[in-house]
Amino acid sequence: MDPYAVPELTPRQRASTDLKDYLVGATPLQKRLESVKKQASVVPTPPRRKIPQCSQLQEDVHPCKFAFLLHKQWTLYSLTPLYKFSYNHLKEYSRLLSAFITAEKQKGLAVEVGEDFNVKILSKSQLPLENGGGKVLWTGWFCCVFGDSLLDTVSEDFTCLPLFLANGAESNTAIIGTWFQKTFDCYFSPLAINAFNLSWMAAMWTACKMDHYVATTEFLWSVPCSPQSLDISYAIHPEDAKALWDSVHKTPGEVTQEEVDLFMDCLCSHFHRHFRIHLSATRLVRVSTSVASAHTDGKIKILCHKYLIGVLAYLTELAIFQIE
Repeated sequence: MDPYAVPELTPRQRASTDLKDYLVGATPLQKRLESVKKQASVVPTPPRRKIPQCSQLQEDVHPCKFAFLLHKQWTLYSLTPLYKFSYNHLKEYSRLLSAFITAEKQKGLAVEVGEDFNVKILSKSQLPLENGGGKVLWTGWFCCVFGDSLLDTVSEDFTCLPLFLANGAESNTAIIGTWFQKTFDCYFSPLAINAFNLSWMAAMWTACKMDHYVATTEFLWSVPCSPQSLDISYAIHPEDAKALWDSVHKTPGEVTQEEVDLFMDCLCSHFHRHFRIHLSATRLVRVSTSVASAHTDGKIKILCHKYLIGVLAYLTELAIFQIE
């Protein structure tokens, strides 16, 4: 897990459009990763997964170093391997990126930094316990948790960190991402989460054992209609959601596709019984639990440090499947 990077973009007035335009480009690395794409396209979603367990973080890593990951909304991207990236050159990368941002700012591009901005690219072991007094305007971090399926497909010249998360202004994400893509011949792509994977998240996170619940279990369905869509929010007490899960769960330590389907069917049947609305005709767009919350547009907020590794492992899996 290492901070900093992102997609290609430009000025504030065109940030959203440019982000989309830059991310559809291809790099020479695409051919090298074609085999990965083919493998991902034919490999079906596993019919069963392990229930996330408490994070087994290294004992010498202070928990506060991971506090910046929690209770923030992160935007997800998948990322192809970085060419000739070295952890030994992080200070040099910081200097070059700072110079690049300064040059882009002088061009009049929408870079949301102050006069005395400071860019730091750090490894996990270098993360500070606190923010050192300065205001953090933007944070990005690379991640690879149990990503062996991708690591085994590329040469040693490439560093595989397939999941990237960003928090901050989209214009900053764009400009910083541009530098990383040009420097390491990598490619960022927004990582959306479809309803199928949201259902898996809801089941796996509901199955997690919690010392205490910090949030209501909530689902958001979108109803396509004109002139604008209608959203249906469905909130459940977390203990009731866990009781429902326990009633359908039959495989100790694992979550199966059959159990996920049954769990969601029970929720939809209960809703229909009370409101006469068929949620099967709508689209699931967000799930929220005490472990984490996720939205179909690729936004996630991690709430529980105990299951940090489990959440990141599943997101890494989704990012690898998307790489083209």
